[in-house]
Amino acid sequence: MGRIIFRDGKLNVPKENIALQKLLSLYHPGLGQRYVEYKPQEQATNEVEWIEYELAALNMAKSLSLDDAEAILRVEVGEAVNTLSSSELKRDVLIFARKNPQLFLELAQDDNTQLRNFGIKAVEARILNLSQDQRTFTYGGNGRKVMTVPFDEHPYSALSAFFKTDEGMEIYKAIEKRLK
Repeated sequence: MGRIIFRDGKLNVPKENIALQKLLSLYHPGLGQRYVEYKPQEQATNEVEWIEYELAALNMAKSLSLDDAEAILRVEVGEAVNTLSSSELKRDVLIFARKNPQLFLELAQDDNTQLRNFGIKAVEARILNLSQDQRTFTYGGNGRKVMTVPFDEHPYSALSAFFKTDEGMEIYKAIEKRLK
C-alpha cells in the first residue's frame, strides 16, 4: 500500500488511491471512533443551520425593546445590566445573540425571563424584600410575607411562577403600578 503520512492530524487520500479510500471509509474498525471521514456536505449543512440560527437571533435582538434586552442580558451578566446605557445594552444583546444564538432565542421566547427580571427590579426598588437565606419574599414596607420559595428552587424562578397564579397576578399589578 505504501506510506501513510498524517499532516496536522489529517490524512489526505488522493482520489487515485481508491483502495485506501475504501479501506478507511468502509472496512476500518476505527471509523467513527478513532477518526472521522471528512464530509463537506454535512459540514456545509451544519454551517448553514448555525448561520440561520445566528441570523434569526440577530434579527430578534435588533427588534427588541430595551426592557426585553435588559431582561435577557440580566440572565447572562447579572446585576451589571443596571449600569449599562441603552446603546451598551443594544450592543451587548447583539453580541450575545451572535455568540450564542440558540440560548438567546430560548431566552427571548421564554415568558419567565421577563417575570424574573420584573421580580429582580421589584427587589432592587425595595418594593419586595428577599430574606438572607433566600427562602422568603416579603413586602418592603410592612414586612408581610408574600411567598415562600420551595426547596431547591431559584428564588426568582419561584417568584415568576408565583406571578402566574391568581394571587400573584394581583401582587404583580400592584408592584407594576409602583415601579412606574
